[in-house]
Amino acid sequence: MAKKETSLTVPDEIIMNQIYYINGQKVMIDRDLAILYGVETKRLKEAVKRNIERFPEDFMFEMTKEEFEKWRTQFATSISDKMGLRYAPFCFTEQGVAMLSSVLNSPQAISVNIQIIRIFTRIRQMLMDNTELRLAIEEIKKKTENNTKNIEVVFKYLDELLEKKPQPRPKIGFKIKKKKE
Repeated sequence: MAKKETSLTVPDEIIMNQIYYINGQKVMIDRDLAILYGVETKRLKEAVKRNIERFPEDFMFEMTKEEFEKWRTQFATSISDKMGLRYAPFCFTEQGVAMLSSVLNSPQAISVNIQIIRIFTRIRQMLMDNTELRLAIEEIKKKTENNTKNIEVVFKYLDELLEKKPQPRPKIGFKIKKKKE
């Protein structure tokens, strides 16, 4: 008998807006992950603490007091936002988010976890594509340094073409010649 697949999708934009750059790493905060997984932050932290050996420092870290205060002043402006922000949050890297799937086994957690990993992968690909584009531009710049005069000539001709005003077109049609008297 085939297992019924539950599909919970969260808009990618919501997940992307919950990826922060902290400590030089792209991370997601425990509170945001708990909401996405449909569990309380407290329960997520308990599950992580019970399985702490699965979360080395490069998978998950707790914000320092300074990072926490800076982060909190940027994002926690109302009393309702401060709920769950009394303690420094756990920050999960891409690998830490992947490891959470072994700790939280609900269908919602699994579905959302797969989506999060795909988004992290897309972000990494966009960064690589951007880097490749920058390298290609730099290579073109190096090649054109030698041919600057040729490029200047091309731009000069382009400017002339753009500045040319259209000539009046001759009228089309039947022309009647007048007889001389």
